[in-house]
Amino acid sequence: MQTPPLAIDFGTSNTAAALAWEGGVYHIPIERGAPTLPTAVFFPADGGTMRLGAAAADALVAGEEGRYMAAMKRVLGLPLLSEMRWIGDRRRSLEQIVTAFLSELRGRAEAATGMRFQRALSGRPVHFHSRAPELDARAEADLRACYLAAGFEEVSFLAEPEAAARACRGKGGTAGAGLVVDIGGGTSDFTVFREDGADLGILASHGIRLGGTDFDQALSLAHAMPLLGLGSSLRREMGEGHVPVPAAPFVDLATRDRIPFLYTPETRRMAAGLARLAVEPERLDRLVELIELERGHELAFAVERGKIAANGAGGSGSIEMGFLETGLSAPVSAASFEAALADHRRELREAAAEALALAGVAPGEVGRVILVGGSSLMGLVEAALRELCPRAAVFRGDAFTAVVDGLALAARDR
Repeated sequence: MQTPPLAIDFGTSNTAAALAWEGGVYHIPIERGAPTLPTAVFFPADGGTMRLGAAAADALVAGEEGRYMAAMKRVLGLPLLSEMRWIGDRRRSLEQIVTAFLSELRGRAEAATGMRFQRALSGRPVHFHSRAPELDARAEADLRACYLAAGFEEVSFLAEPEAAARACRGKGGTAGAGLVVDIGGGTSDFTVFREDGADLGILASHGIRLGGTDFDQALSLAHAMPLLGLGSSLRREMGEGHVPVPAAPFVDLATRDRIPFLYTPETRRMAAGLARLAVEPERLDRLVELIELERGHELAFAVERGKIAANGAGGSGSIEMGFLETGLSAPVSAASFEAALADHRRELREAAAEALALAGVAPGEVGRVILVGGSSLMGLVEAALRELCPRAAVFRGDAFTAVVDGLALAARDR
């Protein structure tokens, strides 16, 4: 009997692999016995073995010399994917790094199961890029090429929220129209379905390029980056008066997939030049130090922890930046949290409404909203969906495994 395709949820933040097994789903332990593997890598500067997942983050936090990279899925379809950069001990492209990640994933799955996987069923967002069909097609082609280069002989794709709908069948009932909302690290995806007993019909799917990394970026720009100089002023090199500090380097620093490309001589010279002209040099000096010490991802982790704290019951938190300066902290209040993410909340609601319109289902007809994906745990997501679908009961699926569960069930039938 032919081995079924390996179900893979290659995510912006986390990756999982699974098989349908004995009437259920077996989550393959690809990360220290855990069902999900952080989608991150670390390349030691001395040319040592590439590290994945938690081991990559551990190396970064321990201060090992090398290059940490995450959110690689977001560059699929973009020219940056094939650009050669000096990473670790040699020049590499992100395409090569994604391939190496998938190859290691395949090896771990084979070692854990004793099977040989020649086929893969991979999840994919409804749209890798919002309203950009050519980029969208290019992104899927790029990911397919990486799977094939990683040793798979065949790969097919299934939209992630449609996979989650399969996994969540019967959640909250077995009749009527429902909406799956899958908010991951890089995209927000929506599938409208209708369940009639044992039958599940997919009515429409829609998605936008907005996810947890975008939430982090907004919070970072609003709270952390002002402590590094964003929003402050520079003295003119010639003449009197002041000009604003340019926002571009702060936007890059707040964007997780761009962080590794800031550590260049040109960026360091630019930061030093800004500090030299700064009206508040102590702020820009922090930017200079952060880039010099390559601690951008530590800041990203701090922002994520602040987001999680502010999303909790207390409604407030802080972004702790003591790794840069003793006692440095950016408070996040309930009001500032809401203000920073107000535009994203509106985008989520509009995208969900568009999915319903594509399906020909009125918001008042939706009986169930099922939330999956790590970023669906954000309170603003549930609030936006309750506003849109006031009659719907809101249920939470398995946030981190619903997609891979649905993929495994779909792969069983192939």
